[in-house]
Amino acid sequence: MRPNPSITGAGMLLVLAALTLPVPVPAQDKPADPGKKLYCWDTARGERICSDTLPPEAVNNARQEFSARSGLRSADVQRALTAEERADAELAAAQAQVDAAAAETRKRTEQAMLSTYGSEDALRRVFNERAAIVDNNIKTAIYNVGSLREALATQLSIAGDRELAGQKVTDKQAQDIRQRHTELLAQLRLQAAFEQQRKALDVEIAETLARYRELKGTAAAADAADTPASPPG
Repeated sequence: MRPNPSITGAGMLLVLAALTLPVPVPAQDKPADPGKKLYCWDTARGERICSDTLPPEAVNNARQEFSARSGLRSADVQRALTAEERADAELAAAQAQVDAAAAETRKRTEQAMLSTYGSEDALRRVFNERAAIVDNNIKTAIYNVGSLREALATQLSIAGDRELAGQKVTDKQAQDIRQRHTELLAQLRLQAAFEQQRKALDVEIAETLARYRELKGTAAAADAADTPASPPG
């Protein structure tokens, strides 16, 4: 390059220095942090809020999380459970565990039933023993109820006769009547409880025998045997 005579020596040095300096490159946008998230949630008033930070008051709210880099949804977070809901969830989980254990127990019981009782008659004998105990309890309760009712009726008759004769019922007679009445009510409750046990036992027997027949593969034959024959037309 031919020097320009209008540029002094000092000016020439400045021009050469400028030509040799690196050309600045425009700064580019910094890429988004791949781990950065955007959060969107609804407030208690129904307002929709989106932010790159999650305030403490929104931590327990249901929200959607998005990747700040791609804009795609990365997660759906359900709201935090209340104390009552947590208790219900724990109860449901505990109940599910109990139900699973009960199912496993029934399975083992059925297996033991098949291996222990070779016939339906052998299984019935076990239930007959239990039924005999409950039936004996019912008979005893009925006898006690009858005896107490008769004794109470006698005491009430004596007390009534004394009143009709113008005599006062003694404190001991009144106390005996109250005691007999209390004992009678207690025996009536026992009788009702024993009779309810017998009904429950009948249901258990029927269900167990039906399950035994099903496991043995004899359910259809047993049902046919239990069904009365139709009278000839």
